[in-house]
Amino acid sequence: MSGALLVRALRDPTTTRELDAAGWTGLIAAARAEQILGTLAHRLHGLPMPATVERILADARATAEQGRTLALWEAEMAAQALLPLGIPVVLLKGTAYVAAGLSAGQGRSIGDLDILVPRDRLDAVEAALLAAGWEWVKPDAYDDAYYRRWMHELPPLIHRERDRMIDVHHTILPLTARPSPNADALLADSVPLANGLCVLSAEDMVCHAVAHLFADGDLAGGLRNLWDIHCLLDAFEAPEALARLRARASLHQIATHLERALRLGQALYGEGARLSATDRLYVRRLLARDGWGRPTARATRTAFYLRSHLLRMPPGMLARHLWTKWRKGHRVTP
Repeated sequence: MSGALLVRALRDPTTTRELDAAGWTGLIAAARAEQILGTLAHRLHGLPMPATVERILADARATAEQGRTLALWEAEMAAQALLPLGIPVVLLKGTAYVAAGLSAGQGRSIGDLDILVPRDRLDAVEAALLAAGWEWVKPDAYDDAYYRRWMHELPPLIHRERDRMIDVHHTILPLTARPSPNADALLADSVPLANGLCVLSAEDMVCHAVAHLFADGDLAGGLRNLWDIHCLLDAFEAPEALARLRARASLHQIATHLERALRLGQALYGEGARLSATDRLYVRRLLARDGWGRPTARATRTAFYLRSHLLRMPPGMLARHLWTKWRKGHRVTP
């Protein structure tokens, strides 16, 4: 219920003029739950609304701006730590959007710093970050080994003074996933910024967002990620640009996921699209929130949760992994 309300407000902010108190409560609750309140605040800025809502959204804009500053500062700290290595350091996700000045970054909530580096330099990158004050987060030997052997990133690190997390990627999907994106191409075609850091090319930025949402998770927080994709696709309206994007998605083995992202983005945030029966299951998962922003459609969410693990690894390996995690009493978060 509130998920649909949030989608409608993002697509057409003027529709919020019809909201009563319960409607505003549901909209803000859903936006908080989807971590997209800052984006919503920017979309609604200047429109008439109750004074209490105006204060909440003004605070959200200020928080997002502070988050943007912190994210760029943390990226600069990582750049300085890794500068002696002389390797390309590519910003990913929210930090990349704000560093490149993209509309997807406007008001966006930014958590960890995500970077992409060459896989054969992971040891050097990790050593440089440890020397600069970052520390390991995963104390468990099984988790640490799992990350290093099968994941698309190092075990997460956190800076001991700034309390900020960094995820060091060497590709954009786990090595156990069926699609195998071309990490060398991601690095080779990255775009340098003025501060020595890089961002992915426009095509690869979309491909990464699509892979993250549709090939690597249970769609939790999916409305924000789909909004990212919708904003990034603004650069691909021309047929030749869209053709280049589709070719790139094929290179990264996520062509089917891109087509689904195009349909769902248009259906929820654009002019509408013809959806398949499977697409409608995705929509049900994405919109699964009640009037207080709480998750609903438990069976659907469980199905997508199980799907997320099957996407990440073959069934036999998944069974061994779940058994190991269960015996250790951990939540399953490969």
